[in-house]
Amino acid sequence: MCGRFVLIASEQQIIEHFSLRRLANYQPDYNIPPGQKILNIVQLEDGSNKAAYLHWGLIPSWAKDRSIGNRMINARAETLAEKPAFRSAYKKRRCLIPATGFYEWQRIESGKRPYHIHYPDNRLFAFAGIWEHWENESETIYSCAIITTGAGTKIAPVHDRMPVIVRAEHYADWLDKKTEAVDVLSFDQSDAYRDMLLTPVSNRVNNPVHNDADCLS
Repeated sequence: MCGRFVLIASEQQIIEHFSLRRLANYQPDYNIPPGQKILNIVQLEDGSNKAAYLHWGLIPSWAKDRSIGNRMINARAETLAEKPAFRSAYKKRRCLIPATGFYEWQRIESGKRPYHIHYPDNRLFAFAGIWEHWENESETIYSCAIITTGAGTKIAPVHDRMPVIVRAEHYADWLDKKTEAVDVLSFDQSDAYRDMLLTPVSNRVNNPVHNDADCLS
C-alpha cells in the first residue's frame, strides 16, 4: 500500500515538470498522511494540466457517508475496472499525484522499520491516481486515491504492495479524458523503480505530526 509520502520539490520544479500555468498555496511536506488535501494534477477540457488539492481518501459519488474515504486511500490496479467504488473514476477521472518519495514499513522481530523510498536526487515523479466528486446536502468534496500494484523485486523485501509510478512520457496517456481504456498495469514498474533507493529512517516519521527534514534521517 501507500499510506504516507513526501513532496519537497520547489514550486517552480512542479510547475515545469507538469506543464502547469500556475501553482497556488503550495508548501513542501516531509510527511503527508491520508485524510488531508494533497496536490493532484488533473486535465482540463482543453487538454492542459491543472493543479488541484483533493482529499486523500476517495469517497465514491454514491456513498452516504464521507467516512468511507478513510478506507479508500489506495486502489488496487488489478481490480480498478471491477470495483464499484473505483471503476467510474478509473474510466473518466484519472490524475497524477506528485511526490519525491514515500514511506513504507518493514515488519521485523522488534516491530516495524520505516524506509524512505526515493530517487537518488529526490527528484520529482508521480503516482497514478483517480479522483471523485461527492456531494451530500450542502457539502461537496473532491477526493482521490493512489493506485497500487504488487511489489517488484526492489520493494518486496519491505512490503508486498507499492504505488504505481507513471513515468513522464506517459503522463498525457494517463490523464487523457478522451481515452477510457488505459491499462495502468502496462506502465513498466521495473523500469520506474530501477533507480529507487530504500533508505532506513528513524521512527520519527511514524507520527504524522512530525513534518520536517529530520523525517528523512
